[in-house]
Amino acid sequence: MAQSTSGPPAAAATPRSSPLALTVLALLHYQPLHPYGIQRLIKQWGKDQVVNVEQRTSLYRTIERLLAAGLIAVRETGRDPRYPERTVYEVTEAGRQTARRWLEEMLAEPRQEYPEFPAALSHVLMLEPAELIEVLGRRAQRLAAALAALDASTTAEAGRGLPRIAMLENEYQRAVLAAEARWVTETVSQLRSGQLTWSPDELLAFASRE
Repeated sequence: MAQSTSGPPAAAATPRSSPLALTVLALLHYQPLHPYGIQRLIKQWGKDQVVNVEQRTSLYRTIERLLAAGLIAVRETGRDPRYPERTVYEVTEAGRQTARRWLEEMLAEPRQEYPEFPAALSHVLMLEPAELIEVLGRRAQRLAAALAALDASTTAEAGRGLPRIAMLENEYQRAVLAAEARWVTETVSQLRSGQLTWSPDELLAFASRE
């Protein structure tokens, strides 16, 4: 009877980088943590502004992928009545190297992320100018509210003693939100003045060009 020549199972491929995966590896650089502790630190440090941890299932799946790839390892499994999760994880050397590579790539290389707003803007010809004024006006109000909330969050984090280097993502987010708010306000103004307008006949004529 022929013996099997198959060797040990191959190691899982390194998972694709993601904001949540990078954040898990980064937090485990500081100390071993269980999933609840990771989620709590993300919120304590204000990282939930840039990383979605509302659904804990996504955190568990990310941890499973990092564990399968050998980027983190189980440090211990114990009982702690304060927390529902009892498995404590630590970052491996491979995880440290991968986190550094991901971080450098994310900082240095702009990526096309296909956000919803530009996609929607590419189809505004479906609306009448008055309709676009109304919906962009609603967006301007929500952007103003988001800016106020971000400013309040930044002030609270600074009040807890967080240094500026730990809040650079807040500065970036504010700059992006403020720029978008200015653009939306200017566009609404141009729509109201008639500087920016269109008509179905003009669009049909343009579409019929050979």
